[in-house]
Amino acid sequence: MERRDFLKAVTAATVLAGTEGAVAQEPALQPIALPAPEKEGGLTVLAALWARKTTRALSNKPLPPQVLSNLLWAAFGVNREKAAFNKPGRTAASASNSQEIDLYVAMPEGVYVYEAVPHRLAPVAAGDFRERSGRRGAASAPVNIFYIVDTARYDTGSGQPDRRIGDPEVQKSYYYTDTGLIAQNVYLFAASQGLAAWFHNCDKENTLSEFKLRPEQRVLFAQSVGYPSVG
Repeated sequence: MERRDFLKAVTAATVLAGTEGAVAQEPALQPIALPAPEKEGGLTVLAALWARKTTRALSNKPLPPQVLSNLLWAAFGVNREKAAFNKPGRTAASASNSQEIDLYVAMPEGVYVYEAVPHRLAPVAAGDFRERSGRRGAASAPVNIFYIVDTARYDTGSGQPDRRIGDPEVQKSYYYTDTGLIAQNVYLFAASQGLAAWFHNCDKENTLSEFKLRPEQRVLFAQSVGYPSVG
């Protein structure tokens, strides 16, 4: 075999071996631009309150983009361009309008964080982390919302009228309350749309690194949402 032919053969074998030994890479997550939230539809508030309940049997059927958009907007979307402390107004209240709760949305392809402005899902981590919701049956739900507080959002400066907001125990009372307000929005939206919702505890340890959280962030609870399981 001539030297030129030998080099071609070695190169081809090396490429082939590299291809066979390569590990398939997870496709990079892309931001998801959500459709504009709808302003009409579903049950009235009173009817939704009558229908509100926890449903632990959820189907794995995916939520259509419009339903997902409406769900996240109802949970903690923007409903006013300007509110207290020169920030947009949201569908759930927060202490001094701190908006310190983030919604990390785990779906089969990966985890996203909901950005109320510009109403989209920003990628966090590729892969299926729904089992971190920590409850049997929740891991197959199409959407698991993880409630994560960012205590760095609390304004503790001299212009802050609430002098107690820098106290960690006071902050705790605030962010647990604010999480409950958002979770109830999810429950009412689910009831209004014939969806199933389940608020529960979650894995608070592994998610810290998997969701790439900062020291100021803390995992609180999770809420699974989907269609009710039939049968």
